[in-house]
Amino acid sequence: MEFESQNYTVENVTEEEIIPYAQRPETYIVPVVFAIIFLVGVIGNGTLVLIFVRHRTMRNVPNTYILSLALGDLLVIVSCVPFTSTVYTVESWPYGEFVCKLSEATKDISIGVSVFTLTALSADRFFAIVDPMRKLYSSIGGRGATGCTILIASAIWLLAIACAMPAAITSYIRVFKRGNTTLFEACYPFPEEWSPTYPTSMVIAKFLVYYAIPLTVIGCFYILMARHLILSTKNMPGELQGQARQIKARKKVAKTVLAFVLVFAVCFAPVHVFMLWFYLHPTAQKDYNEFWHYFRIIGFCLSFINSCINPIALYCVSGTFRKHFDR
Repeated sequence: MEFESQNYTVENVTEEEIIPYAQRPETYIVPVVFAIIFLVGVIGNGTLVLIFVRHRTMRNVPNTYILSLALGDLLVIVSCVPFTSTVYTVESWPYGEFVCKLSEATKDISIGVSVFTLTALSADRFFAIVDPMRKLYSSIGGRGATGCTILIASAIWLLAIACAMPAAITSYIRVFKRGNTTLFEACYPFPEEWSPTYPTSMVIAKFLVYYAIPLTVIGCFYILMARHLILSTKNMPGELQGQARQIKARKKVAKTVLAFVLVFAVCFAPVHVFMLWFYLHPTAQKDYNEFWHYFRIIGFCLSFINSCINPIALYCVSGTFRKHFDR
């Protein structure tokens, strides 16, 4: 997502006098928020990785996907957060073109890994609950199943990297001017010499690929899962105790995955709303006001908060992980 460029794009097209950074509240608030994101994200996701590495019993199918989520979050926290936190504190991008390309690409990689992994997790939970014959697939002892999951997780990373290539290739340092006066330089993902429809096309494509389509697929899986559970309860009133425990355990994991999905949906909704409004609404540049300014900042922060909140959500909904966290 073009988080840095949003800031500069809006400022460039607004005819009002640019407010000095020292007089803006976000200059002081955003860095504090990002410092918290960095600390919580590194500690939380790092702990998740250590739990997976140190405890063999945690190496099952859903936890392999959760490990992939944690690694994706660590990637964006380490390679992105320290640099993007300065977007609201310095008026020009100070890190050069390489870091510009790196930060834009790693953001897209992390988002792709997150949403594609959540989709795979939802599919895994659907089949684990709907098809009893697949119980080996989600069991601790299913080495073949875990190996297959590692291959799927690796394919997800490759897909996310491929989707991030446009940002890695096209991002550059753009000089923004008013008349002959240089206002600032910014890390910008849309080349000026390309088609004027390119920014709008990319915004729509990212909304579909990184948000709308995956969440629709996930929603379908959960609707079908809920339907199956309701019907199975009616059709199997005398379930064996072992079957009941198994279904209860799988439902608990499904709730954990749903918590991750809801967190992702909430954290990325504002930034997608802003980007679609700004690039599709014909008078967005003229209508940009204080409401949209702070809405954009909230979306900017929430999109990165997503990278540190998964361990917190997991701690709240999973007793197994909570036990390991507390040790």
